[in-house]
Amino acid sequence: MLVYAFDHGGATEAGVVAVVQLVPAAIAGPVLSVFADRGPPARTLCRGYLAQSVLLAVVAVVLIGDGPRYLAYGLAALVTAALTITRPTQTALVPFLARRPEELTASNVLLGWNESVGMVAAPAGTGVLLATVGPGWVFAVGAGALLLSTLLVRPLEPPSTETDEDAGDVPDLAAPPGAVSELRSGIGALRQEKAARMLLFVLATMFTALGALDVVTVILALDVLGLGQGAPGYLNACFGLGGVAAILITATFVGRPKLIPWVIAAAAAWGGAFLVLGLRASVVAAVVLLVAAGVSYMVFNVACRTLLQRSAPADIVSRVFGLMEAVGAIGLAAGSALVPLIVSAVGVEAAVIGTGAVLPVSLLLCGRALLHIDEHATVPVVEIALLRCVHFLQVLPAPELESLARSLVRVDAEAGQVLTTEGDVGDRFYVIAQGEVDTWTRGAYLRRLHRGGSFGEIALLQDVPRTATCVAAGPVTLYALEREPFIAAVTGHRRSSTLAGRLVDRRLADTPAPVSTA
Repeated sequence: MLVYAFDHGGATEAGVVAVVQLVPAAIAGPVLSVFADRGPPARTLCRGYLAQSVLLAVVAVVLIGDGPRYLAYGLAALVTAALTITRPTQTALVPFLARRPEELTASNVLLGWNESVGMVAAPAGTGVLLATVGPGWVFAVGAGALLLSTLLVRPLEPPSTETDEDAGDVPDLAAPPGAVSELRSGIGALRQEKAARMLLFVLATMFTALGALDVVTVILALDVLGLGQGAPGYLNACFGLGGVAAILITATFVGRPKLIPWVIAAAAAWGGAFLVLGLRASVVAAVVLLVAAGVSYMVFNVACRTLLQRSAPADIVSRVFGLMEAVGAIGLAAGSALVPLIVSAVGVEAAVIGTGAVLPVSLLLCGRALLHIDEHATVPVVEIALLRCVHFLQVLPAPELESLARSLVRVDAEAGQVLTTEGDVGDRFYVIAQGEVDTWTRGAYLRRLHRGGSFGEIALLQDVPRTATCVAAGPVTLYALEREPFIAAVTGHRRSSTLAGRLVDRRLADTPAPVSTA
């Protein structure tokens, strides 16, 4: 759309269009993110992709039909607003899919790599389409890709061992607050989290740099280097190629407790790349330095997003990332708007160097406190998501759920290993993170439990010996919760206690009667 705008009105119109597209996104991001915390994230993501696909298809029709360009600009603004639901919902969904804490970091690395591949394939494909059939077909291809995404996301509902009917007529002690109220409470909670606030600021400056880069690559390609219309796409593909190469670095983040040193190094490399590019603008320099900038961006992005996911309060993580979408949209708009002003006042060279200065300056503004962010990024996101798979625990208030998650102990077992024995004293409650567990009672086979399944609650809640023997059906990873915190949490919350009681009653009803020896 920026190339289309540049072709009709130069750098000024491209900058204005960038701002017009991003303002609705800044408003919609925090509001839409509330829905990711409310319902199943896979369902929300599926609906979001479908809405985005439809909007892109409408833009394609307008452009291919040579409709009013201002209508196309307005519709594109709706597209960017709809896109803001994606990242917060992905952030809420990934912990449900991860089986161990280190897999959360690994998933973020993989998401970053996928984003990098997209940043190569999409701009390169855009360049080809712009040079051959025009901008309308770029939007048409995007609509098709998002329709495919809708179909791929549908099977990703988080696992649950119980059904919605189990909630039955259990009354809600409090009606769910409205979206505005939830957003306000999320912002209020964020005020208490200095590390999360600082990371939001740093990510906002990253988006400002990206917004500036969007316009800088167009100006470099068409004005400075004198290349064809497809060239901005090719230069952006070079930037994306650097992001793909960054997988060699970001893959080392898995299991690494400290990520801030990588953030600082990436910001310094970003600034250096654009300093050299501003002083020596040539085709070769643009290709090499944009690849280097892509590496820096992806390292910076993955490290900061992982830290934010680790440090944000568990019950508002989607809203935090929704706020990130808002400040990101504002940052993109600011960066896109500033470049034409800098070019007009000082020149292209200053605009390029200024784009590189954004990240290093933002870190300097954070001061020494930045160095201690790693120490505060300790929220057990994966463990909380796993507990939310347990029907009678997912209704607990967020602080209690987080407290339970911090008390979990990881247990690994091999195939055939006995986890609990019928008649023994019950001391732990178990949730399955990976693998399957078979349950037996009185010599009869009961059921096989899968990921998200739980066992051990009967002995704890009714203070009786274990009622079943549980055996690992294969290699299994579980999380165990000691008796005291489990009983205190469940019995101290009316709805959780009622749901747990129903589960206990149903499982006892399914237990075979003793075999008569008469």
